[in-house]
Amino acid sequence: MKSSFKNIVDSEIPVLVDFYADWCGPCKMLAPILKQVKDAMGDRLKIVKIDVDKNQKLAAKYNVRGVPTMMLFKNGKQLWRQSGVLQKNDIIEIIKQHS
Repeated sequence: MKSSFKNIVDSEIPVLVDFYADWCGPCKMLAPILKQVKDAMGDRLKIVKIDVDKNQKLAAKYNVRGVPTMMLFKNGKQLWRQSGVLQKNDIIEIIKQHS
């Protein structure tokens, strides 16, 4: 899992990683918002969902204490992170600021 995650975030296209859990209410609210972000950004953005219960080592490595936690990576570097639910336009604005 680790090497493939590194390969995913080591991309010239910004990668938005959503650390989530199936039991998390706000995570369920975030899912359709991320779909709208993906629809709006198209090929200029990758979105990856990571289940913290199935990927505990990865979540621990990135100090994910609450879900949902979103992180933005580009070329393997973490550019931004925030926990909680953000609206579509806020997420797009953050991605544009960092890419």
